[in-house]
Amino acid sequence: MDFNDDVRLDPSQVETGGGGRGRGVAAGGGVLGILGLLAALFFGVDPFGGGQDGTGQNGQEVRGAGELQEKCLTGADAERGGDCLVVGVVNSVQGYWKKEFAASGLTYDQARTQIFEGATQTACGYATKDVGPFYCPADQKVYLDLTFFDDLKTRYGAQGGDAAQAYVIGHEYGHHVQNLLGVTKRVDQGATGASSASVRLELQADCYAGVWMHNAVQTGYLAKVTRTDLDQALSAAEAVGDDRIQERSRGHVQPDSFTHGTSAQRADWLTTGYSSGDPDRCDTFKGGI
Repeated sequence: MDFNDDVRLDPSQVETGGGGRGRGVAAGGGVLGILGLLAALFFGVDPFGGGQDGTGQNGQEVRGAGELQEKCLTGADAERGGDCLVVGVVNSVQGYWKKEFAASGLTYDQARTQIFEGATQTACGYATKDVGPFYCPADQKVYLDLTFFDDLKTRYGAQGGDAAQAYVIGHEYGHHVQNLLGVTKRVDQGATGASSASVRLELQADCYAGVWMHNAVQTGYLAKVTRTDLDQALSAAEAVGDDRIQERSRGHVQPDSFTHGTSAQRADWLTTGYSSGDPDRCDTFKGGI
C-alpha cells in the first residue's frame, strides 16, 4: 500500500508485549475465529496450550514485537512493512471511523492493537497465534501475531501483500465499531449456519473493512489504494471463507456449522463496502446474504 511518506504516525494506538488478565467473550472471533481453532487442531496445534503462567506452547515466553515509539514515526516507516505498517493502517482505520462517528453525532472510542508473538493473555482469555487475529470487547483491543500473515499465504492460499494485512486489521476494527454501536450485544454468536447471526456479524465486519479502504486516502495516511491492493484484500477474504477452510481441513463442506460466511460472500461484502464507501450499505442483518 502506498502511504504518504511525510504523514506523522501515532504509535500509541499500537502496543507490544503481553496482555492483561481476565475473562470475557471474543467478539466475532476475528477473520478465523472458530475456524482458526478447527484449522489449528487439524494441523496438530493446541491454540490454547500453555496455561496462565505467561508461556505459550513448549514453554515459549510471551514477548513483544518491538518498540514502536522510536521507529514508527512517518508514512515512510509504514511503507517498510512489519509492525510499522500495522501502526499506519490502524491510524488510518481509526481516523476514518472517528470522523464517521462524529458526522453522526457519536463519539468513537479508540481501540488499541496489541502485537504479540506466539501467545498472549487477554481480557477474553489466553490465546496463541493459531486462533488468528481477533477483537476482544472486554478490553477493546485487537490482537495480532504478525506471523499469521505468513500462514494466510502458506496455509490458506491467499496472495498476501500489505493490503491483505490491511484488510484483516480493517475487519477487526469493524468488530470494534459493532461493539461501540451495540450490534455485538444483540447477536447470538453461539449460533451457526449459513444464515446465522454469527455469519452476518462477520460479513458486516468485512463490509466495514471495504468501506475504510474506499475512504483510506481521505484519512491522509495513504496516497492511493490501487486495484492490486483490492485484489490482495479480496484474496485474503476468500482464503478464510468457511467453505474453503472446511474443504481443506475436513474434505467436505458443512453449511450448518458456518460462522463467518463463504469465500464468495466474504469477497462480495468486502466489495460492497469498497464500491460504496458507505457503512449504511453494510446492513447484513436484513434479507439474504
